[in-house]
Amino acid sequence: QVQLVESGGGLVQTGGSLRLSCTASGDVDSGAIIRYWRQFPDKQREMVARITKEGLTSFAESVKGRFTFSRDNAKMTVTLEMNDLKVEDTGIYYCNHLTTGSSYWGPGTQVTVSS
Repeated sequence: QVQLVESGGGLVQTGGSLRLSCTASGDVDSGAIIRYWRQFPDKQREMVARITKEGLTSFAESVKGRFTFSRDNAKMTVTLEMNDLKVEDTGIYYCNHLTTGSSYWGPGTQVTVSS
């Protein structure tokens, strides 16, 4: 089992920034891909970003240029820096630890962007 603890959500105004962190513990696979997904208020879901062990990242088109994603393999922590936030970034953000044989999810953290 892998446990994921997320932190950093909150309320921010349009144009503001937030930093989300996710720390993995337990049967962590150092080669796992870590992803952030988000669920919008209408329940639609979108993969926001992913990062490999080597630090290779990819992002949803909607956040490119505004979000950055980094990883500390020694601490098994990832950090999603979200800048120039928009109302449409509002949602619950979930951290996901993904390997070929498993997928673990954090409980989610709320991000609310007000106009």
